[in-house]
Amino acid sequence: MINANKREFYVIIERDEDGYYVGEVPQLKACYSQGETIDELMVNIKEVIELCLESEIDETIPELVGI
Repeated sequence: MINANKREFYVIIERDEDGYYVGEVPQLKACYSQGETIDELMVNIKEVIELCLESEIDETIPELVGI
């Protein structure tokens, strides 16, 4: 497991129409979460960041064959 504590990420936080806080990490693909409070959101987003970082490692980089 990658230690996400050693990297810093920006989290964009918005409040939706139901009153939930929604956070997104623009540096990571499909990395977003929500919570009823900002504290809950931050706990959730840390878990999602770890999952997003793990999935980045699992993705295969396409091999350049030629032009």
